[in-house]
Amino acid sequence: MRIALVAAEPSGDQLAAGLMRRISEIHPGVRFEGIGGEAMLAAGLDSFAPMERLSVMGLVEVLGRLPELLRLRRNLVRHWKDQPPDLFIGVDAPDFNLRLETLLREKGVPTIHYVCPTVWAWRPGRVKKIRRAADLVLSIFPFEKKFLQQHQVPGTYVGHPMAADYPLEPDPAGARAALGLKADAPVLALLPGSRAGEVKRLAPAFLGAAQVCAEQLAGLQVITPLATQGTQADFQQIRQQHAPHLDITLVRNNTRQALEAADVVLVASGTATFEALLCKRPMVVGYRLNALTHGIIRGLNMLQIEHVSMANLLSREPLAGEYLQGDCTSPKLAEALLRLFNDPGRRAHIAARYRQVHEALIMDTNDLAARAVLKLYQGRMNKSE
Repeated sequence: MRIALVAAEPSGDQLAAGLMRRISEIHPGVRFEGIGGEAMLAAGLDSFAPMERLSVMGLVEVLGRLPELLRLRRNLVRHWKDQPPDLFIGVDAPDFNLRLETLLREKGVPTIHYVCPTVWAWRPGRVKKIRRAADLVLSIFPFEKKFLQQHQVPGTYVGHPMAADYPLEPDPAGARAALGLKADAPVLALLPGSRAGEVKRLAPAFLGAAQVCAEQLAGLQVITPLATQGTQADFQQIRQQHAPHLDITLVRNNTRQALEAADVVLVASGTATFEALLCKRPMVVGYRLNALTHGIIRGLNMLQIEHVSMANLLSREPLAGEYLQGDCTSPKLAEALLRLFNDPGRRAHIAARYRQVHEALIMDTNDLAARAVLKLYQGRMNKSE
């Protein structure tokens, strides 16, 4: 059995790696090929290109990389048309993967899209593309199941593996000890995104906010987990420009410990807000898109939801303050962070609510996803006999 996969960013890399490991346990001897990151490589992926070549977000931001992205997709299509895999799994990255899935499906390759595109949030017209592209969608959040059913998209709700991986009771003391942080001083976790573009747009405001907090909170410790050497280098350069005297502990690919160690989190909108929720940490969410991308989204009324962070969508109440575009400034972020640092009762309320959400989300995701994949494969095999 030969499975092709494409993931474009660290969160998708982790999702795919867990799925790959469970498929290998159920169906020994399966081979994996495509594009992924370090976790997928460790799970046995034969990689055709570095995952970072796909890590780009936004409407305008994609334009500068479009020729390269289109060339890469053409090469993948050509390879898999010449040597069709038994299955193709596109992991998130809908703008890249849905078209790839459509082209492969037209050639008879069964296709699965892992992570429901956020059509319930913005660009709802994409649901038609999903129907054309995927034989099956594996959705990871509970509210997506009803949406897929309403739009006649074959889907299976498998949950998010992080919900089972993260403990219901975080261990801040253990995390601080492991990271070399003082046990009795406040900790701010700073997460400016996993993509290079996000770090460059958000790090100046995030660092400025951390500097303000450090001036008002005695002994404040700041910790920043970063996904790659490239984003770490970008962050360090920005730090020298905007907060050269701010003492920050940098860690690589250790988001969970950084979040568990923190009293309060300043985080880019994205998967990391879900991780902060699982760690029961109060957070302030900041984000900036390219100005032209943001203008297009607003002008065409493409955003369909009131809140953008997954933490707020899952908790169904705005426990995390969201500061977007022009509001994502150092003074506003710092003011929101300091309110949380100075209000232990509010922090306790948020932690209790996040625990309730976490408990409701726990599922054996890797097993459910693997069995859904293999069920589709077996069904196709039975039809061909």
